[in-house]
Amino acid sequence: MLGTYTYNEIFRKTVVAFGTLFNNIEIRRKKSGTDYEYMKVPLAYGPKQKFLARLEQSPDLNKPVQITLPRMSFEFIGMQYDASRKVTTTQTFITTDPDDQTEIKKAYMPVPYNMAFELSIYTKLNDDMLQIVEQILPYFQPAYNLTIELVGDMKEKRDIPIVLENITMQDDYEGDFTQRRVLLYTLRFTAKTYLFGPVSTATKDIIRKATVTYLAGGSDSVERDLRYSVVPRAIQNYDGGVLTNLASDITKTQTVIELNDVTNITASSGSTSVYLDIGGEEVYVKSKATDSNKITVKRGQDKTTKVPHVRGTDVKSITSADNALVEEGDDFGFSGTSSWNG
Repeated sequence: MLGTYTYNEIFRKTVVAFGTLFNNIEIRRKKSGTDYEYMKVPLAYGPKQKFLARLEQSPDLNKPVQITLPRMSFEFIGMQYDASRKVTTTQTFITTDPDDQTEIKKAYMPVPYNMAFELSIYTKLNDDMLQIVEQILPYFQPAYNLTIELVGDMKEKRDIPIVLENITMQDDYEGDFTQRRVLLYTLRFTAKTYLFGPVSTATKDIIRKATVTYLAGGSDSVERDLRYSVVPRAIQNYDGGVLTNLASDITKTQTVIELNDVTNITASSGSTSVYLDIGGEEVYVKSKATDSNKITVKRGQDKTTKVPHVRGTDVKSITSADNALVEEGDDFGFSGTSSWNG
């Protein structure tokens, strides 16, 4: 009901990016003189209760290895809409297709959401804990900007502020000598990310001409009738006329195409637009070389799919004869008159 399927993996990318902030923390313990022992602190995704239960419920404390301390874990714990960063919902922005630089990609402005994270740090020694915390806190004053590519189709990168909200400390030192001591610090963060909807292609509309007529009624309650007329344009060849063939294979992003013969092909100029049908894909002819059989095109026009084509594929023209085969009265599922109260 809401629309087409879209999944930009924004939540997943933000979770992964948050975890990479803390995957290179280490501690150093002095052995003798200038000789130090180094240890990289392990990082895992999961709730702190899982690690505490592992520490507390081990039935055999004489095992050579139980669970190594220090270690860290992080967890995505919730999200909330951020009204303070709201922008106009109908505003759009456009960018050039990052693959072939010919198409224009369009999307509505993103929706701001705050993602809540918890980073838990477990140590046995207080000095280990202070080393870890001191490697983290100087970067958050109170925010650290993390650049994330949120929408791959548009190569849309945003600086996501990671805000340190608060720190809680817990020292489980009470109990008999059979229980392990655990120092636990919990750091709570907020990632101010954005959610994007579907990305569409900003192409020329099939409807080339529209005529709107308003019929006004009385002054108290005005009902306006909207009538329109359209001049349809075909997006494929219907009469089967073949102009030439591809002289070599082309990829789905290739814009300079070599043909067997360009004699019967003209380039677009001024108000005249020239379109071709290559294996069911509509292309717009930008220019034609004067010293070779090559043309420069825009691929995948009018939402046709850009796909690779093999050598020998038919290249067909799209002309006014093809346009005439599109029914003039086709209203694309809408009635010819639309009314509303003005």
